[in-house]
Amino acid sequence: MRISAYRKAHFNAAHRLHNPSWSDEKNKAVFGLCNNTNYHGHNYDLEVRVTGEVDPETGYLIDLKILKDLIKVEVEQRFDHKNLNLDTPEFKDLNPTAENICYVVWQKLRAKLDDKYDLGVRLYETPRNYVEYPA
Repeated sequence: MRISAYRKAHFNAAHRLHNPSWSDEKNKAVFGLCNNTNYHGHNYDLEVRVTGEVDPETGYLIDLKILKDLIKVEVEQRFDHKNLNLDTPEFKDLNPTAENICYVVWQKLRAKLDDKYDLGVRLYETPRNYVEYPA
């Protein structure tokens, strides 16, 4: 039986959308308020989807405590209450857009999950704006 299990998580982080190879005028034109030199923050909501075959011995796809702990270490402890541009090596040279944050989260989790699982990540920047990888 193939099935998906989901785990929700939450973290708060500040960021500034900025391309250092562009002029200040172009950055402001493209990124608007998100280019604020003093940064701005979001209350990010995260949904992680793990898909695969149910283990006939346990009845589990995955022990959700394991998934919870993985998200805590790889996402929440890494990004919560951080300035993504200044405090995290992942975004030192990568613009911390919702798209890039989502992909980085996916990469972090993918590296720690058994290959037998398919993985999907959905990141809500606001209640109305979200991105998902893979699409």
